[in-house]
Amino acid sequence: MKQNFEEKENSYIDQVEGRNAVIELLESGKDINKIFISNGEKHGSINKIIAMAKEKKVIINEVDKNKIRQMSQTDNNQGVIAIVPPFDYCEIDDIIEYAKTKNEKPFVVILDGIEDPHNLGSIIRTAETAGVHGVIIPKRRAAGVNSTVTKVSAGATQYMKIARVNNINEAIKELKENDVWICGTDMDTKKYHYEQDLKGGIGIVIGSEGYGMSRLVKENCDFLVKIPMNGKITSLNASVSAGIVIYEVVKQRQK
Repeated sequence: MKQNFEEKENSYIDQVEGRNAVIELLESGKDINKIFISNGEKHGSINKIIAMAKEKKVIINEVDKNKIRQMSQTDNNQGVIAIVPPFDYCEIDDIIEYAKTKNEKPFVVILDGIEDPHNLGSIIRTAETAGVHGVIIPKRRAAGVNSTVTKVSAGATQYMKIARVNNINEAIKELKENDVWICGTDMDTKKYHYEQDLKGGIGIVIGSEGYGMSRLVKENCDFLVKIPMNGKITSLNASVSAGIVIYEVVKQRQK
Protein backbone atom coordinates (compact mmCIF):
# COMPACT_ATOMS: atom_id res chain seq x y z
CA MET A 1 0.00 0.00 0.00
CA LYS A 2 2.86 2.35 0.82
CA GLN A 3 4.47 1.71 -2.56
CA ASN A 4 1.20 2.42 -4.37
CA PHE A 5 0.80 5.70 -2.51
CA GLU A 6 4.38 6.70 -3.38
CA GLU A 7 3.77 5.94 -7.06
CA LYS A 8 0.54 7.95 -6.99
CA GLU A 9 2.27 10.82 -5.24
CA ASN A 10 5.14 10.83 -7.73
CA SER A 11 2.71 10.99 -10.65
CA TYR A 12 1.93 14.59 -9.67
CA ILE A 13 5.55 15.72 -9.66
CA ASP A 14 8.38 15.78 -12.16
CA GLN A 15 11.75 14.16 -12.30
CA VAL A 16 15.15 14.92 -13.78
CA GLU A 17 17.25 12.00 -15.01
CA GLY A 18 20.90 11.55 -15.94
CA ARG A 19 24.10 12.67 -14.23
CA ASN A 20 24.78 15.92 -16.08
CA ALA A 21 21.13 17.02 -15.87
CA VAL A 22 21.03 16.35 -12.10
CA ILE A 23 24.32 18.20 -11.57
CA GLU A 24 22.90 21.19 -13.49
CA LEU A 25 19.78 20.98 -11.35
CA LEU A 26 21.82 21.02 -8.13
CA GLU A 27 23.93 23.93 -9.37
CA SER A 28 20.82 25.92 -10.32
CA GLY A 29 19.62 26.07 -6.72
CA LYS A 30 16.09 24.91 -7.69
CA ASP A 31 14.02 22.90 -5.21
CA ILE A 32 14.65 19.15 -5.14
CA ASN A 33 12.45 16.77 -3.14
CA LYS A 34 14.92 13.87 -3.16
CA ILE A 35 17.47 12.08 -5.32
CA PHE A 36 17.39 8.36 -6.07
CA ILE A 37 20.72 6.66 -6.80
CA SER A 38 21.18 3.09 -7.95
CA ASN A 39 23.00 0.78 -5.51
CA GLY A 40 26.64 0.40 -6.42
CA GLU A 41 26.79 3.65 -8.43
CA LYS A 42 29.52 5.24 -6.32
CA HIS A 43 32.04 6.28 -8.95
CA GLY A 44 32.78 9.20 -11.25
CA SER A 45 30.23 12.02 -11.36
CA ILE A 46 27.90 10.16 -8.97
CA ASN A 47 30.30 11.07 -6.16
CA LYS A 48 29.98 14.72 -7.17
CA ILE A 49 26.18 14.46 -7.08
CA ILE A 50 26.27 12.85 -3.62
CA ALA A 51 28.62 15.54 -2.29
CA MET A 52 26.54 18.39 -3.74
CA ALA A 53 23.31 16.87 -2.44
CA LYS A 54 24.72 16.52 1.08
CA GLU A 55 25.98 20.10 0.99
CA LYS A 56 22.52 21.34 -0.02
CA LYS A 57 20.82 18.97 2.43
CA VAL A 58 18.91 17.10 -0.29
CA ILE A 59 17.69 13.63 0.71
CA ILE A 60 19.46 10.77 -1.09
CA ASN A 61 17.78 7.37 -1.43
CA GLU A 62 19.82 4.38 -2.57
CA VAL A 63 17.64 1.83 -4.37
CA ASP A 64 18.27 -1.20 -6.54
CA LYS A 65 18.65 -0.92 -10.31
CA ASN A 66 15.20 -2.40 -10.95
CA LYS A 67 13.55 0.38 -8.93
CA ILE A 68 15.47 3.01 -10.91
CA ARG A 69 14.47 1.31 -14.15
CA GLN A 70 10.79 1.28 -13.14
CA MET A 71 10.89 4.96 -12.19
CA SER A 72 12.76 6.09 -15.30
CA GLN A 73 10.94 8.01 -18.03
CA THR A 74 13.95 8.14 -20.37
CA ASP A 75 16.25 5.58 -21.96
CA ASN A 76 19.36 6.84 -20.19
CA ASN A 77 18.94 7.63 -16.49
CA GLN A 78 22.59 6.72 -15.73
CA GLY A 79 21.61 5.45 -12.32
CA VAL A 80 20.32 8.73 -10.91
CA ILE A 81 16.88 10.38 -10.78
CA ALA A 82 15.99 13.62 -8.99
CA ILE A 83 12.39 14.18 -7.92
CA VAL A 84 11.41 17.84 -8.21
CA PRO A 85 8.26 19.96 -7.87
CA PRO A 86 6.32 20.55 -11.12
CA PHE A 87 8.14 22.88 -13.52
CA ASP A 88 7.69 26.50 -12.52
CA TYR A 89 6.43 28.20 -15.67
CA CYS A 90 6.65 31.99 -15.78
CA GLU A 91 4.47 34.73 -17.25
CA ILE A 92 5.24 36.72 -20.40
CA ASP A 93 5.74 39.78 -18.20
CA ASP A 94 8.59 37.95 -16.45
CA ILE A 95 10.37 37.46 -19.78
CA ILE A 96 9.98 41.13 -20.71
CA GLU A 97 11.21 42.26 -17.29
CA TYR A 98 14.19 39.90 -17.49
CA ALA A 99 15.24 41.52 -20.78
CA LYS A 100 14.95 44.95 -19.13
CA THR A 101 17.18 43.91 -16.23
CA LYS A 102 19.86 43.00 -18.78
CA ASN A 103 19.31 46.29 -20.63
CA GLU A 104 18.59 44.33 -23.81
CA LYS A 105 15.82 44.28 -26.40
CA PRO A 106 13.51 41.29 -25.75
CA PHE A 107 14.58 38.13 -27.54
CA VAL A 108 11.83 35.49 -27.40
CA VAL A 109 11.24 32.11 -29.05
CA ILE A 110 7.59 31.16 -29.64
CA LEU A 111 6.82 27.51 -30.32
CA ASP A 112 3.56 26.93 -32.16
CA GLY A 113 2.78 23.30 -31.34
CA ILE A 114 6.11 21.50 -30.96
CA GLU A 115 5.03 18.00 -29.91
CA ASP A 116 8.33 16.09 -29.70
CA PRO A 117 9.95 16.55 -26.26
CA HIS A 118 13.37 15.97 -27.85
CA ASN A 119 12.81 18.92 -30.18
CA LEU A 120 11.58 21.06 -27.30
CA GLY A 121 14.61 20.16 -25.20
CA SER A 122 17.00 20.89 -28.07
CA ILE A 123 15.39 24.26 -28.78
CA ILE A 124 15.53 25.28 -25.11
CA ARG A 125 19.20 24.29 -24.97
CA THR A 126 20.01 26.37 -28.06
CA ALA A 127 17.93 29.29 -26.81
CA GLU A 128 19.73 29.33 -23.45
CA THR A 129 23.19 29.27 -25.02
CA ALA A 130 22.20 32.09 -27.39
CA GLY A 131 20.96 34.40 -24.64
CA VAL A 132 17.25 34.17 -25.46
CA HIS A 133 15.25 35.79 -22.67
CA GLY A 134 12.35 33.36 -22.75
CA VAL A 135 10.49 30.61 -24.59
CA ILE A 136 6.70 30.54 -25.02
CA ILE A 137 4.80 27.27 -25.52
CA PRO A 138 1.07 26.48 -25.69
CA LYS A 139 -0.72 24.46 -23.01
CA ARG A 140 -2.60 22.26 -25.48
CA ARG A 141 -1.43 19.96 -28.27
CA ALA A 142 2.22 20.56 -27.50
CA ALA A 143 5.02 19.12 -25.39
CA GLY A 144 5.53 20.53 -21.89
CA VAL A 145 8.66 20.47 -19.77
CA ASN A 146 9.23 16.95 -18.45
CA SER A 147 12.18 14.71 -17.60
CA THR A 148 12.97 14.02 -21.27
CA VAL A 149 12.94 17.71 -22.15
CA THR A 150 15.16 18.53 -19.17
CA LYS A 151 17.67 15.82 -20.06
CA VAL A 152 17.83 16.71 -23.76
CA SER A 153 18.26 20.38 -22.83
CA ALA A 154 21.37 19.41 -20.80
CA GLY A 155 19.84 21.20 -17.83
CA ALA A 156 19.02 24.42 -19.71
CA THR A 157 15.41 24.24 -18.46
CA GLN A 158 16.77 25.20 -15.03
CA TYR A 159 17.91 28.58 -16.38
CA MET A 160 15.46 29.40 -19.17
CA LYS A 161 12.27 31.34 -18.51
CA ILE A 162 9.44 29.35 -20.09
CA ALA A 163 5.85 30.64 -20.30
CA ARG A 164 3.03 28.19 -21.01
CA VAL A 165 0.05 30.05 -22.43
CA ASN A 166 -3.57 29.28 -23.33
CA ASN A 167 -3.40 31.04 -26.67
CA ILE A 168 -0.31 31.71 -28.79
CA ASN A 169 -2.03 34.53 -30.69
CA GLU A 170 -2.85 36.34 -27.44
CA ALA A 171 0.79 35.89 -26.40
CA ILE A 172 1.92 37.43 -29.69
CA LYS A 173 -0.42 40.38 -29.10
CA GLU A 174 1.10 40.92 -25.64
CA LEU A 175 4.61 40.81 -27.07
CA LYS A 176 3.71 43.37 -29.73
CA GLU A 177 2.41 45.68 -27.02
CA ASN A 178 5.93 45.53 -25.58
CA ASP A 179 7.60 46.56 -28.85
CA VAL A 180 8.50 43.05 -29.93
CA TRP A 181 8.40 42.31 -33.68
CA ILE A 182 7.16 38.83 -34.57
CA CYS A 183 9.13 36.86 -37.15
CA GLY A 184 7.60 33.66 -38.49
CA THR A 185 9.52 30.89 -40.24
CA ASP A 186 7.81 29.71 -43.42
CA MET A 187 9.14 28.07 -46.58
CA ASP A 188 6.59 29.80 -48.84
CA THR A 189 7.92 33.32 -48.28
CA LYS A 190 10.56 35.03 -50.45
CA LYS A 191 12.91 36.60 -47.91
CA TYR A 192 15.78 34.61 -46.39
CA HIS A 193 16.40 34.80 -42.64
CA TYR A 194 19.72 36.62 -43.09
CA GLU A 195 18.09 39.33 -45.24
CA GLN A 196 15.70 40.43 -42.49
CA ASP A 197 16.62 43.01 -39.84
CA LEU A 198 16.38 41.09 -36.54
CA LYS A 199 18.28 43.48 -34.26
CA GLY A 200 15.35 45.00 -32.36
CA GLY A 201 12.95 43.36 -29.93
CA ILE A 202 12.18 40.08 -31.67
CA GLY A 203 10.00 37.02 -31.27
CA ILE A 204 10.93 34.04 -33.47
CA VAL A 205 8.02 31.69 -34.22
CA ILE A 206 8.80 28.04 -34.93
CA GLY A 207 5.87 25.97 -36.20
CA SER A 208 5.00 22.36 -35.41
CA GLU A 209 6.98 19.45 -36.82
CA GLY A 210 4.34 18.31 -39.28
CA TYR A 211 2.27 21.36 -40.15
CA GLY A 212 4.34 24.46 -39.48
CA MET A 213 2.64 27.54 -38.11
CA SER A 214 -1.13 27.66 -37.81
CA ARG A 215 -2.94 30.05 -40.15
CA LEU A 216 -3.80 32.65 -37.50
CA VAL A 217 -0.29 32.64 -36.05
CA LYS A 218 1.15 33.17 -39.54
CA GLU A 219 -1.25 36.06 -40.14
CA ASN A 220 -0.23 37.66 -36.84
CA CYS A 221 3.48 37.64 -37.72
CA ASP A 222 4.95 41.01 -38.74
CA PHE A 223 7.12 39.30 -41.34
CA LEU A 224 8.12 35.84 -42.52
CA VAL A 225 11.54 34.39 -43.36
CA LYS A 226 12.85 31.16 -44.80
CA ILE A 227 16.09 29.19 -44.62
CA PRO A 228 17.90 28.36 -47.90
CA MET A 229 17.39 24.76 -49.06
CA ASN A 230 19.85 23.52 -51.68
CA GLY A 231 19.50 19.75 -51.36
CA LYS A 232 16.88 17.24 -52.37
CA ILE A 233 15.30 17.35 -48.89
CA THR A 234 13.25 20.52 -48.58
CA SER A 235 12.63 20.68 -44.84
CA LEU A 236 14.65 20.82 -41.64
CA ASN A 237 14.04 19.43 -38.18
CA ALA A 238 12.25 22.05 -36.06
CA SER A 239 15.10 22.33 -33.58
CA VAL A 240 17.65 22.81 -36.38
CA SER A 241 15.52 25.52 -38.00
CA ALA A 242 15.18 27.24 -34.64
CA GLY A 243 18.94 27.15 -34.09
CA ILE A 244 19.72 28.69 -37.48
CA VAL A 245 17.34 31.63 -37.03
CA ILE A 246 18.18 32.13 -33.34
CA TYR A 247 21.86 32.47 -34.14
CA GLU A 248 21.15 34.85 -37.00
CA VAL A 249 19.65 37.15 -34.33
CA VAL A 250 22.81 36.70 -32.24
CA LYS A 251 25.01 37.48 -35.25
CA GLN A 252 23.11 40.66 -36.12
CA ARG A 253 23.05 41.90 -32.53
CA GLN A 254 26.82 41.56 -32.27
CA LYS A 255 27.48 43.79 -35.27
